[in-house]
Amino acid sequence: QVQLVESGGGLVQVGGSLRLACAASGSIFRINTMGWYRQAPGNQRELVAVITRVGSTNYSDSVKGRFTISRDNAKNTVALQMNDLQPEDTAVYYCYLREGIWNRDYWGQGTQVTVSS
Repeated sequence: QVQLVESGGGLVQVGGSLRLACAASGSIFRINTMGWYRQAPGNQRELVAVITRVGSTNYSDSVKGRFTISRDNAKNTVALQMNDLQPEDTAVYYCYLREGIWNRDYWGQGTQVTVSS
């Protein structure tokens, strides 16, 4: 079983920055995509950013220009640098991994990000 562990969440003022990190471990034969989703209370879980094993990225329109995703394939880690945080960024952020042999999805337990005005 694959395990994903997130870190780096917390409380920050409007305009501040946080860096989230996620480490994957377990029986992983091939990683297709890693990334981040978020979910605020009462809302659907939504894409924040994803990155493929060859480095192509996709961002939500709401975070373009403020967030940057990166990965280290050798260490099976992914990070999300979040700058100029706004109250609407408040959510639980979940690390995501898609395994590329059977196309199975794995999720971390989530880390809380709270942006206060």
